[in-house]
Amino acid sequence: MNINTFRAFSSRNYRLFFTGQSVSLIGTWMQQTAVSWLIYVNTHSEFMLGLSVFAGQFPTFLLSPLGGVVSDRYKRHQILLFVQAAAMLQALVLAVLVISKHYTTWQILALNAVLGIVSAFDVPARQSLTYDMVDNKSDLPNALALNASMVNLARLVGPALSGIVLQQFGAGVCFSLNAASFMAVIISLLLMKFPENITPVHKSKMFLELTEGLGYLKRTPAIGMLILMLACVSLLVLPFMTLLPVYAKVIFKGDAATFGYLNSAIGLGAIAGAIFLASLKTGTNLKNVLFINTVIFGIGLILFSHLTNLPLALLLVAIAGFGMMSQTTLNNTIIQTTVANHMRGRVTSYFAMAFFGMLPLGSLLVGSVSQYWGAPDTILAEGVAAIIIALAFLPFFRKGIVRQNA
Repeated sequence: MNINTFRAFSSRNYRLFFTGQSVSLIGTWMQQTAVSWLIYVNTHSEFMLGLSVFAGQFPTFLLSPLGGVVSDRYKRHQILLFVQAAAMLQALVLAVLVISKHYTTWQILALNAVLGIVSAFDVPARQSLTYDMVDNKSDLPNALALNASMVNLARLVGPALSGIVLQQFGAGVCFSLNAASFMAVIISLLLMKFPENITPVHKSKMFLELTEGLGYLKRTPAIGMLILMLACVSLLVLPFMTLLPVYAKVIFKGDAATFGYLNSAIGLGAIAGAIFLASLKTGTNLKNVLFINTVIFGIGLILFSHLTNLPLALLLVAIAGFGMMSQTTLNNTIIQTTVANHMRGRVTSYFAMAFFGMLPLGSLLVGSVSQYWGAPDTILAEGVAAIIIALAFLPFFRKGIVRQNA
C-alpha cells in the first residue's frame, strides 16, 4: 500500500461519497445478514434462503435497463438522493414489522423485492456517478477499486456487528440501524457540487435509448464478453453465500454470531483484494489479474467446502473472498474506463443485469440442489465451476490487453 492507493481522495465529491456510503453500507450488510438469518431460523429451508436472494435481486435484473436509461437522461446525483430515501423507507417498514412481531416470511420477501426495485435505479446511477465525482479521470480505476474496498469493509464490519445485535437485541434493531445509516449518504449527496450541465439532454424516446444501449454492446464485443463472464460467475459461483447460514447452524453448530463471522471473513478477504487492486501499478494487465483471481476464488471454495474446523474454514473462505471481489470490481473497472460517456448508464445497467439477474437465479438453483446434494458438495461444485469458467474465457483473456489507465 502506498500514497497512490488513495489518490482518488483528492476529489472533494468523491471524499464525501466515500464517507457517507461507508456508513450506509455497514447498515446495508447488517440488514442483509439479519434477513437471511431471520428467514432460515423461521423456515429451516435452504430453498427459502435462495428464494430470499431471488426476491431481492431479480427485480433489479428486470428493471436495470430502465434504470440505465433514467441514469443517462437525468441528473444522477438527484436520482441517487431519491433512491436512498426510498431504501431508508423500506428499512423502516421492515423494522416496524419485525419489532412489532406482526410479520410473515412472505412479507419479508416482498420487502426484499421492493428493495430490488430501488436497486435497479440505484446501481446504474451510483456506478456512473463515480465518473462524475472524480476530477482527474485517470483516477477512475483507483476510485472504483476504493469503492470495492468500501463495500468489503462494510461486509467485514456489518455482518459481525449484525451477529452481535441479532443475539442481544433481535433483527428489528438491525433494520432500524440500517434505516438510520442512510442519513449519512443522503447528507453527503446534499453537500456535493456538480456543474449544471453535467447530464446531457436526451430527446430520444426511452424505448429507442434501450435499443441503442443493446446495439452499443453488440458493437463492443470486449465489453460484451466481460458481461457474459460475470453472468456465468454470478449464476454458478457467487451464490455460494446463500448456504452460509447452513454452515453456521448445522455444520459448525453455531448461532447468529457464527454466521456473522463467516460473512466477515469473506469481507476481510475481499477488502484485502480491493486494496491489492487499488495499489496496482499503471499498465497492469487487468485481464490477467481477473483470470488469476477467478482461479483463486474457485480453489478457495473447493478447500472450504468440506471443512468442519471453524478457524481453518474462516481462513479459506477469506481466500475465496479475495478472489471473489475481483469479479465485479475488475469487470466494472474495465467497462467504466472504456465505455463512451453518453452510454455509461445504459452499459452499466447491463452489467447490473448480469450480476443481479444471474445471482438470484443461481441462488434458487443452489438452494434447490443443496436440498439433494447437501451444502458441502454444492459449494465444492461451485468452486469447480469457477475454475472451468476461467479456463473457458482464457482465449478472451489472451486476445488483446486491457491495461489500467495512466
